[in-house]
Amino acid sequence: MLKRLQFLTSGESHGKGLLGILDGLPAGLKISEEYIDRQLKRRQMGHGRGGRMKIEKDHAQIWGGVRHGLTLGSPIGILIDNLDWKNWTKKMSVEPINEKVRPVTLPRPGHADLAGVHKYEFDDIRNILERSSARETTMRVALGSVCRKLLEEIGIHVGSRVVQIHNAKDKSKYELTPDDINDTADKSPVRCLDTKAEKEMIDIIDKAKKAGDSVGGVFEVIATGVPYGLGSYTQWNNKLQARITTMMMSINAFKGIEIGSGFKSSSQFGSKVHDEIGYHEGRFTRYTNNAGGIEGGMSNAQPIVLWMSMKPISTLIKPLRSVDIVTYEEKNAHKERTDSCAVPAASVVSESMLCITLVDALLEKFGGDSVNQLKSHMNSSAKY
Repeated sequence: MLKRLQFLTSGESHGKGLLGILDGLPAGLKISEEYIDRQLKRRQMGHGRGGRMKIEKDHAQIWGGVRHGLTLGSPIGILIDNLDWKNWTKKMSVEPINEKVRPVTLPRPGHADLAGVHKYEFDDIRNILERSSARETTMRVALGSVCRKLLEEIGIHVGSRVVQIHNAKDKSKYELTPDDINDTADKSPVRCLDTKAEKEMIDIIDKAKKAGDSVGGVFEVIATGVPYGLGSYTQWNNKLQARITTMMMSINAFKGIEIGSGFKSSSQFGSKVHDEIGYHEGRFTRYTNNAGGIEGGMSNAQPIVLWMSMKPISTLIKPLRSVDIVTYEEKNAHKERTDSCAVPAASVVSESMLCITLVDALLEKFGGDSVNQLKSHMNSSAKY
């Protein structure tokens, strides 16, 4: 659903590392490995993360598309080493090896394992689970960070916060900018703004881990500073909500998305749902934002507000029942190193995916081969 940008990721969870390419970004954007690393570090945080995060110290190496700290307009290439690779050099060797490697044959309920081995006709689930692992989202954050930097240059900011883990909910109201939300949320082990709800969430994660189980949750993603008219009503695949949804729902373990008041609006009268229009100091205003910043497939200059639902991680410390794909014996599913909860990390991944989508829509509407051209076009025609 991207129109002006393209991105690709490559690499396996326990392979040598992750590769990423982002193509279509304008020239002249100031970017550094340090800036990207700050976002990668945010992804690694969160109560309930497993042992893998104690091994990896994710560092983005920019391999192309940047010279002297500025983007060139050519494809941006990024490499992130897997520090855990040293423990997997035989199991994940690119070259054939003489040593026999024990295959994984017990699919995990809820994972890509069983469908994947049938699709590609493998007899070893490791060929599936390595690429379908959420480790791949590390590179999405790296590439999305470059887009985040461009958004910041033109006054668009993206943040997120966790509002629910299992049945513990943060019902607090706030009036914060996305940057302030992130500053506060990043200080919390679960990226929650309310300290009481934070404690409840931590307790639930600890109980799940002790029981060999996992928990999911819900988080909010918000973008401010977005002008009118990103996306379009003219075709189904031009609509901004369709483009955002496609990107968000491509992330591992995501099962639902709401925009603005979402499902709540289906049980209310139209008079309580639609955002009434005012006019103040030369601008149209809204008294509410139930639409979540999108009307008729286009941004309406209000904050874009998304709510994402993530299911519990499917790899369990105490695995569920399964069937061996070779012997057909009933056994417990395969067990890998796993998180008890990855909702806080997932919220950061979602920020990056929203950044990519918004930059793509901005370049489609305003164009420009350089950042200065984009800014000039927006200064002359963008409406807020």
